[in-house]
Amino acid sequence: LQLVESGGGLVQPGDSLRLSCAAPGFTLDHYSIGWFRQAPGKEREGVSCITASGGRSNYVDSVKGRFTISRDNAKNTVYLQMNTLKPEDTADYYCAATPLLIFTVCPERGAYDFWGQGTQVTVSS
Repeated sequence: LQLVESGGGLVQPGDSLRLSCAAPGFTLDHYSIGWFRQAPGKEREGVSCITASGGRSNYVDSVKGRFTISRDNAKNTVYLQMNTLKPEDTADYYCAATPLLIFTVCPERGAYDFWGQGTQVTVSS
């Protein structure tokens, strides 16, 4: 299973971006998906996650109310809509897939079996 992220870029504070996570040739509807990010010099942190069915999602406190995770299993794609971006959102963003179908909080990094190569998001004026 290969994951491919897209949608990153350079934006100004307050702008929006939508990241996509696709799995060409594979079916994602049996996997829960997480979005992670890693800023320069910092550890990779979980940002959001969504169950395989799309029925449950969670967010790290720093993005609640600004980011929305969603999935379109018909298109085999998971999205991360990022609004009101801040400079501290600058990072490489990664999506990852886990076979865990049900969770109450986002699974930790070790639970994800498959990772994408990342897409860079830079928020700067």
